[in-house]
Amino acid sequence: MHPHEDALRDEASRAVLLDTFGGPEVLVLRDVPLPRAGDGQIRVRVSAAGLNPMDWFMTADAETAARFGLSLPCGFGTDYAGAVDEVGSGVSGYAVGDRVFGAALSRAVADHVVIDADGNIASGVAHHTPDGVDDRTAATLAIAGSTASAALDVLGLGPGDTVLVGGAGGGVGVFAVQLARITGARVIGTGSPSSAEYLRSLGAEPVAYGEGLTDRVRDLGLGTVTAALDLHGTEAVHVARELGVPDDRMCTIAGQVEGVPAANGANAAPDALENIARLVAAGRLRVPLEAAYPVEDIRVAVETQAARHVRGKVVIDLAP
Repeated sequence: MHPHEDALRDEASRAVLLDTFGGPEVLVLRDVPLPRAGDGQIRVRVSAAGLNPMDWFMTADAETAARFGLSLPCGFGTDYAGAVDEVGSGVSGYAVGDRVFGAALSRAVADHVVIDADGNIASGVAHHTPDGVDDRTAATLAIAGSTASAALDVLGLGPGDTVLVGGAGGGVGVFAVQLARITGARVIGTGSPSSAEYLRSLGAEPVAYGEGLTDRVRDLGLGTVTAALDLHGTEAVHVARELGVPDDRMCTIAGQVEGVPAANGANAAPDALENIARLVAAGRLRVPLEAAYPVEDIRVAVETQAARHVRGKVVIDLAP
């Protein structure tokens, strides 16, 4: 290859972009100019990007996108993991070659992302990836992990608690169930009948969602339910009320019920993700992967994730 062609190749990057808001069919992988790290920024060579329901929810239509500050052309995906490959002036704490993971709102499915070293989810945030945590796993932590952590902080669980978790088998449930168990609480997790063994593997006592859930929870014979976390809608909250759980010991993330606190990842404690990553590295928390797709198959990956029947996480591979 001619040296000039080598230089052009080295300056190339790719990103999944949308020219119009909509479903998976509007996602396109394109060549883009290689971004540069400015003052106070780092550039990350992304090796894996994790998918979340919020990714396709945010970009489904213009009105929803505007609520998140997104406009066209728009990137896609928020969770990422990779290695720092450029450091801007004035940055301390990061060096070229450092493995990092974090969030970059609706622009993570790309070969490179530029992150503010002291940023937030909108400008990008990076955390050092501990040894023992691979990039695919690290790429699943930011949104789901911080959301689960924030919600559990509302509940304040301990060894004397039994918590009902609605939608326990989803991407946030993977973290919520295990983090609740680490506090010493017992967990009752709702899901489809086919997910029972999967929920048990996470540490939850499974129970089928739907009509009659209150009776099925009572029939488990696990004693008094003292807290509830609804990760899907509001069913678990209404059942918990029937079981006598007070509103201040319940939390939602996707639905809203008057009097019941809601939480999202922005409410998580500053050290939440570092703590979760350390738990993963120590083998105390595992992240099941439903599937990993090459970035060229982004549409198929999003269709899989959006079907809402995945057990664990879906990851996009961008490794060089």
